[in-house]
Amino acid sequence: MSDVPKSNATSSRALGYAFVAPTLLLLIALNVFPLAYTVVLSFQNAYLDGGVSTPAGGANFGRVFSDPRHADSLRTTAVFIFSAVFIELILGFVLALCMKSSFTGKTVVLTVLLVPMMLSPAVMGLYWNLILNGQHGVLNQLLGLLHLPQPLWLTDPNLKLATIVMIDVWMWTPFMMLIALAALNAIPSHIYEAAAIDRASRWYVFRRITLPLCAPLLVLAVLFRATDALKQFDLVMAITGPNDASTQTLSALLYQVIFGNQRVGLGSAYALVVLVAVIALAIVVVRYMDRLQASGRRTT
Repeated sequence: MSDVPKSNATSSRALGYAFVAPTLLLLIALNVFPLAYTVVLSFQNAYLDGGVSTPAGGANFGRVFSDPRHADSLRTTAVFIFSAVFIELILGFVLALCMKSSFTGKTVVLTVLLVPMMLSPAVMGLYWNLILNGQHGVLNQLLGLLHLPQPLWLTDPNLKLATIVMIDVWMWTPFMMLIALAALNAIPSHIYEAAAIDRASRWYVFRRITLPLCAPLLVLAVLFRATDALKQFDLVMAITGPNDASTQTLSALLYQVIFGNQRVGLGSAYALVVLVAVIALAIVVVRYMDRLQASGRRTT
């Protein structure tokens, strides 16, 4: 009689492993194996044309950090992240403040504002490429009708990065607005009622109540957007291409090294550097979420 529960437990455990095994094998095939193979390639002189690979040791990583293109792409990526995320945060929070109150047609307006976030970045990059064309673009035609200057958005080196930032802001400001709106709606109404009884000014309420209570979710949204912006590739490819020095991000440089120069080993080293940067930002996000969860437990 005592052997029956043990056999049932063993069969249940085996059945559980049988259900989980296909998913584990799929994850290993799609994630673990490519990552391990990338690490192996980063220590070899491997080429895309299938030539003979030779050991390179840490020379590829040395080339990564000594290559001036890496410093330039890192600087471009940093400028893109800080400018785009900062503008998206400000505009998203302002839109959330406007959308917090109820008004006729709020659902329609909110749906329209969220549409850019749902579209494919690559497809939107191609559409904006047509809109911002310096010769026959819609935007310059409208500026011409208003007798305003018609900048060369896609060919002027001083405007290319600003153009990509502008498109990214158009696409991802709704994400910031959505997170900020959730944070605003989570603030208890009795806090505002108490402030109204104390005759607190609007600026005081915003500075001492609204902003501090929204800050945790806003910081989380900034971290998520920064992590995603670090991998910016779609818009760069669609607007200027991967080899434009003024807009070449880390991901675009990685693409150029592998598919343009056909150096898979060196490109794998670049990929690992980008991966480490993304993991570092992901760790910041996870630590911040753990801190929020711990503070929530203390308050309850």
